[in-house]
Amino acid sequence: MTSNPTAASSAILERDGRFLLVLRRNPPSADMYAFPGGRAELGETPDQTALREFEEETGIRARNPEIFATYDLKQHGADGRLTSHFFLSVFRVEADGDSVAAAADDAAAVGWFTVNEIRRLPTPQSVLECAERLAAART
Repeated sequence: MTSNPTAASSAILERDGRFLLVLRRNPPSADMYAFPGGRAELGETPDQTALREFEEETGIRARNPEIFATYDLKQHGADGRLTSHFFLSVFRVEADGDSVAAAADDAAAVGWFTVNEIRRLPTPQSVLECAERLAAART
């Protein structure tokens, strides 16, 4: 596999100390909770990808994306070969307070979780790291 990463973006929506997460249906991170997101489409900027994927997976139209973190994510097989490589841009987004999330597209389920709840869920390390950083910034 080539080492050129696939561009991907995700979006963090926080309400009252809870983060909106989706249960991933497909790899990478299948059967794990993560911020809504996915692969970039041809010609998309990272923030456009974050907003599109967020709406596709939750039904919520988010706005005002602000870059929060980036990750160079590599997964290796048992033989050590690179099996996936993503460059992930993570954005904080805003949405109307009365917007209701519904699982769609790659999302098997959606839910609002506190940092303590996220610590007990199967999540990629990047998700827990972002949630903990945001929670620490509030205290």
